Amino acid sequence: MDLTTAIDGYCERLDPSYWAEPVNALSNVAFLVAAVVMWRRTRGLGSGLANTLVGLLAAIGIGSFLFHTHAQVWSSFADVGFIALFAVVYVFVAHREYWGLGLWAALGATALFVPYVALTVPVFQALPFFQVSAMYWPLPLLMVVYGVLLRRRAPETAQGLLVSAALLTVSLTFRSLDRTLCGQIPFGTHFLWHLLNGVLLGGMIEVYRRHRLRPTT
Repeated sequence: MDLTTAIDGYCERLDPSYWAEPVNALSNVAFLVAAVVMWRRTRGLGSGLANTLVGLLAAIGIGSFLFHTHAQVWSSFADVGFIALFAVVYVFVAHREYWGLGLWAALGATALFVPYVALTVPVFQALPFFQVSAMYWPLPLLMVVYGVLLRRRAPETAQGLLVSAALLTVSLTFRSLDRTLCGQIPFGTHFLWHLLNGVLLGGMIEVYRRHRLRPTT
């Protein structure tokens, strides 16, 4: 595999030059702003998991910026890789903190995330419209399932997950329409995926922060 192979995957990119996607590249500032905000809000929480999520949030912004400037195979790994890490860590947070599982049980439950994605991605790939972002659609589905199941155990946390799932659905819709609306919007709609996801991922860390601070009985 040639890691320097150019990738042209978005409406805004018309050539392989560094600044061919200025809107897509610069909109990644949303992740960095969200990371700074949540770093301040989680200080004193005493949670290594919160710190890890904030660090990954910043890394997502950097990885995505690299991809939308260099637009090569190696930078696509940086882009997708940090998103995948954030998802896995948050799934662990859900099992460990929201469900109250022990360490090894939470790790085991988190490991099931891999076959879950492997089974659901092909389903979304087979559906019109969903196939464009098939690798991401399992995430809002899982968030809805957890949100529904957590309604009695942790209602505020459940509500936060459901709101996050709705926001991710909107975000994924804009990501999926990037090419379709290219004729009407020359720079595409992918930048809205970045802006909304900055809010989304910061919001998911906030859901965790509030869960940690909730009164216990």
